[in-house]
Amino acid sequence: MFSQVLLMQVAIAAGVAVLATGLFLAPLSKQLDQEAMRRALAIAETTAQDPQIAEGVLTTPPARNGPVQREAERIRRATHAEYIVVLNRDWVRWSHPTPSEIGRRVSTDPSDALAGKEVMEIDQGTLGRSARGKVPLYDADHRVVGAVSVGIAYDSVRARLISAIPGLFAYAGGALAVGALAAWLISRRVQRQTRDLAFSDISALLAEREAMLHGIREGVVALDRGGRIRLLNDEARRLLGIGDEAVGRTPDAALGAGRTTDVLAGRVTGTDLLTVRGQRVLVANRMPTGDGGAVATLRDRTELEQLGRELDSTRGLIDALRAQDHEHANRMHTLLGLLELEMYDDAVEFVGEVVGDHRATAEQVTEKIQDPLLAALLVGKATVAAERGVALGVSQRTRLPDRLVDPRGLVTVVGNLVDNALDAVAGTPHARVEVELRAESRTVVLRVRDTGPGIPEEQRELIFTDGWSTKKPPAHGKRGIGLSLVRRLAERQGGSAAVGAAAGGGAEFTVILPEALTEPEPEPAVPGEPLETAAVAEEEAR
Repeated sequence: MFSQVLLMQVAIAAGVAVLATGLFLAPLSKQLDQEAMRRALAIAETTAQDPQIAEGVLTTPPARNGPVQREAERIRRATHAEYIVVLNRDWVRWSHPTPSEIGRRVSTDPSDALAGKEVMEIDQGTLGRSARGKVPLYDADHRVVGAVSVGIAYDSVRARLISAIPGLFAYAGGALAVGALAAWLISRRVQRQTRDLAFSDISALLAEREAMLHGIREGVVALDRGGRIRLLNDEARRLLGIGDEAVGRTPDAALGAGRTTDVLAGRVTGTDLLTVRGQRVLVANRMPTGDGGAVATLRDRTELEQLGRELDSTRGLIDALRAQDHEHANRMHTLLGLLELEMYDDAVEFVGEVVGDHRATAEQVTEKIQDPLLAALLVGKATVAAERGVALGVSQRTRLPDRLVDPRGLVTVVGNLVDNALDAVAGTPHARVEVELRAESRTVVLRVRDTGPGIPEEQRELIFTDGWSTKKPPAHGKRGIGLSLVRRLAERQGGSAAVGAAAGGGAEFTVILPEALTEPEPEPAVPGEPLETAAVAEEEAR
């Protein structure tokens, strides 16, 4: 590639030098001709102004030693003209460099000069090709009595042109040398920038790059030194939800504000940065390039996060079962002891209390929360909380009918908030977590309160940021996703998620989900009951 670029640039420089030389020589030749003709005309005008010339034409015959010949030759030698010819109105010569031509008629037509006009031309005469100037010859009364023709040898003009060519070629050669040096320097720079690759290698690399970029299952975003997006592969378009219109724009303009934008723009640094885009959990890495730009890679971690959360749920279930098993073993040992001591009445009372406590807890939850998924979640969380020494209760204000539009989404929200609350209060005295779920028309209001240390006011927005967490990462991945997903799920339904201080200390998370409930179905009227009575009954039920 270096050799090809160098040869092309040298060829261009040489062509430009030759063209410039030709363009300079063409007007130079014309300029020299004009200069020679003007010089001939000036000599002719000077000669015609000599009063002896006009008087000699009128008073003396044409002769080799006549006064006109002598004066004309004197002027010719002084001005280095090729010839000075003085003629009368009959075209007869009174002077000529060749004396034998005196007294003969001129070979070229002097009519314009005899008519009082000045003439400049390049013409062929008895002495060869010359640059000529012709002027009329006036007597004392300003009458035309003849003409004066002066010639400058054309060979001298050509000689001047030829003598200028070597210097011109020297300048052109110097310019060509400078151009060749510049071409060499540019080619060397191109060689370094292209890593000494041939054109075929570059073409192959581009083809391979296109195949690789659009074939891998990682998103690739390339940015230029100005921070504008210059490349997106297919996976990046899918993960970020943008198209070709984003090329040439900054991440802020293409994606809007958010952690994903901050990571791509380089405002957040680090490796394997977690970020949430829409419903996807992404892992991003950003690497600067030598030209001042950067390349960011994006991996879809949504399924892995879901698997991790399912693993957490499974572990929670296992913990709950382990706690129940441990508690059941203790109760069985107690029951066995009562029976061995033949305290049968106490054994019957003990079994009744145990069964009643579990039934009361389950009935308390299902009475207030009619959705089976949420009820089962809270019953399981209550068992885990008891094992960890935390009291998990449901607020007296809780009322949630079985009309949820997205039960699984609300389970995710409640589960994340309860888990965070349990982590916050674990190991503290009088640890308690309270869950409140209320339906207001079609809106669900969720509040989770705890008696933990609370959230500092300056961190109440940071905790909803992707990847931000104060907890130690679990074995399966990183933290900082749960609360971000909670807020995004709420905002996707047009709601909100916020945190504040709970009464008596601790933190209180509030999530509002508009349109989370379906419209209640009208109750059918009882046969034989008046419509008004049915409407009243329905209103009372509401």
